[in-house]
This record gives sequence, C-alpha cells and structure tokens, in this order.
Amino acid sequence: MNITKVISTSIKEGVRFIKLLRFGKSDVQECREIAPFGIDSNSPKDMIAIYSPTQEKGKSIVIGYINKNQLADIGELRMYSTDSNQVEKFFLHLKNDGTAEFGGNSDFMVRYNALETGFNLLKTELNAAVTIFNSHVHPYTGLVVGTSGNTAPTVTPGIPAVATITAAKITEIKTL
Repeated sequence: MNITKVISTSIKEGVRFIKLLRFGKSDVQECREIAPFGIDSNSPKDMIAIYSPTQEKGKSIVIGYINKNQLADIGELRMYSTDSNQVEKFFLHLKNDGTAEFGGNSDFMVRYNALETGFNLLKTELNAAVTIFNSHVHPYTGLVVGTSGNTAPTVTPGIPAVATITAAKITEIKTL
C-alpha cells in the first residue's frame, strides 16, 4: 500500500478512475476507486489517497482517503461535501445520542403533520372568535343620554384567517 496525492478524477463506463501522483513528477498512475456499496463520492484535487496494487498486474486501486478533519465520535457517522478547494459545504451527522444534524445545529426540523394539526386548530379557534366578534352588536341610544335607540353590528368586522403552512412542507425529507 502507498500514500499518494489525487491529481484528478474521471468516470469511464460508470467507474470512477483516480489519476494519482505517486513517487515523483513523472510517476502518474490512473486506477479504479473502490467504495462501500451505495456511496458515490468524488474527491477533490490534492486529497491524500491510499493506493494499493492488486493481484492483477497493472490493476491498482484507491481504497480510501486520509481525512484531516474527522469529527465523528464513537458510534457516529458523519458525511460531508466540499468544494474543489476542500472547503466543507454541507454535512449530515448522525450522532451517538440519537440526534442528527443536517448542515448545522442552530435550528430545528419539525414534524409537519403535527404542526399542521396544531396550526389548523388555532386557525379554527381564531375564526370562531372572528365570527363571534362580527355578530355582536352595540346598543345605540341616540344622541340623548338615556333615550332608547337601535342596536348596530360592529362597524369594522374581523376577517377570517386563511393562512396556510403548506409551503413549509419538505416532501423530500421524511422523519418519525
């Protein structure tokens, strides 16, 4: 096994090939990248790769990369993406306390169905209050105090709520 530097990557017939700088400026090799099932990642230039020959002459493979920014604790899984300069852009961190962080931890994801139920109940209660407000009347006694007069509905009626939270629903992400 050898430690090498990534020069570039390419995909040929569905297989990723890594161009590596091995032992000097003129020792450039290209080999297949090996990865766990279901994971498709493409390393940026200058990543340090672990390169190994196989039993088949001339068929070497890249079996992994040296991660210089490991953060996952025991039992955790952290996946991240970078730009071409190896600057982290986004991450998914499955933590050993049973939580998951999607790109950060300063806000919360919500259970949309429960939120929508609570929101719709609040809207129903508000609209019931608007109906009661709109139907109440004020006694009108005329200009002379103590004289009888007519009653009149409220001058400025309330408007029923028509708000919705549908736009907040993220259909691509599901949860418990």
